[in-house]
Amino acid sequence: MPKPIRKQIADILRHVDDPELGINIVDLGLVYDLQFDDGDLTIKLTMTTPACPLSDYIKRNIRHVIDQVKQIDRVHIDIVWNPSWSPEMMDPDVRRRGFRQPPQYASQYT
Repeated sequence: MPKPIRKQIADILRHVDDPELGINIVDLGLVYDLQFDDGDLTIKLTMTTPACPLSDYIKRNIRHVIDQVKQIDRVHIDIVWNPSWSPEMMDPDVRRRGFRQPPQYASQYT
């Protein structure tokens, strides 16, 4: 994917937050891959846990913000579970600012 469109897509996706954590999905490390080919965008994405009740909400918000990118005609969102998400996948600056795991995630990663 050309670097300018990749950066534009990543910047747009920073407007989509995980509502439980209040951190955008890019800095949270949920976006694993972006593929763009002839107007088709495929996003490989994970959730913080397979039981996440907000996956549909997050996917709707992704589609909403991606509509702002004129070069994209179609969006495919693939939810993947490998590798499993962990706080180490977060942007280091976000972790340094004092990310605190909500109680429901704490036992998984300690």
